[in-house]
Amino acid sequence: MNFARMLAQATDRHDSLLCVGLDPEPSRFPGAWKGDAGKIFEFCARIVDATKDVVCAFKPQIAYFAGHRAEDQLEELMAYIRRTAPDVPVILDAKRGDIGSTAEQYAREAFVRYQADAVTLSPFMGFDSIEPYLKYDGKGLILLCRTSNAGGSDLQAQTLANGDKLYEHVAKLAASTWNRDQRLGLVVGATFPQELARVRELAPTLPLLIPGVGAQGGDAAATVAAAWREDGPIIVNSSRAVLYAGSGEDFASQARAVAQATRQALQQAKPVRA
Repeated sequence: MNFARMLAQATDRHDSLLCVGLDPEPSRFPGAWKGDAGKIFEFCARIVDATKDVVCAFKPQIAYFAGHRAEDQLEELMAYIRRTAPDVPVILDAKRGDIGSTAEQYAREAFVRYQADAVTLSPFMGFDSIEPYLKYDGKGLILLCRTSNAGGSDLQAQTLANGDKLYEHVAKLAASTWNRDQRLGLVVGATFPQELARVRELAPTLPLLIPGVGAQGGDAAATVAAAWREDGPIIVNSSRAVLYAGSGEDFASQARAVAQATRQALQQAKPVRA
């Protein structure tokens, strides 16, 4: 099953626009696990178990595993999600951006080693930095467009010679000439609702991965109002607000409670069908 179909089915089945980001930081683990990088898999697996029926996707961030020499635990986690939540797509948040044989190896890492359903990519080396990933049938490629950090404006908000902002140019390419087999999506931050609405205008049917709700301060209602369309999927990510909702033995149930509340807020923000 390809990424777009998995996403649509998980969104409908779980009545959810919420993606839980898996960003394990051992210094924030609960109780006796605190500081123990050997517990990364177990911590994330508990979060998966607690939230797998209220999300449309999971998004592990590769740096949180690699930084602790825990790539083997990431492999184990990806296999665990496929086994226990096979209907939920997994987006590997890697933000790779290179060309040629190096890009081919990054694609192999994402789709063969980790068996992700989609991967985040930096498009700023052009289409040939994306093309190697298209060899993997059905996999989603989600391109950085207007990111949630303030510093993104240093480049993404710059005006080009044709009058477009750089992020607008990326959105136009992703929605047209680059989207040769309809597998591209865009990363657009919840912290910039006006730009989010503009991207949705330029790319009305592309999946939008939207970080920034929760700990980064993005507003759930404003996000859905700007981006949700019947035929335009949105994947609203929350990481730290869910993962570290509790610091005791009940951390998983606390994570579930926050995930459920966020899911409900997102659903309530959808416009009522006429």
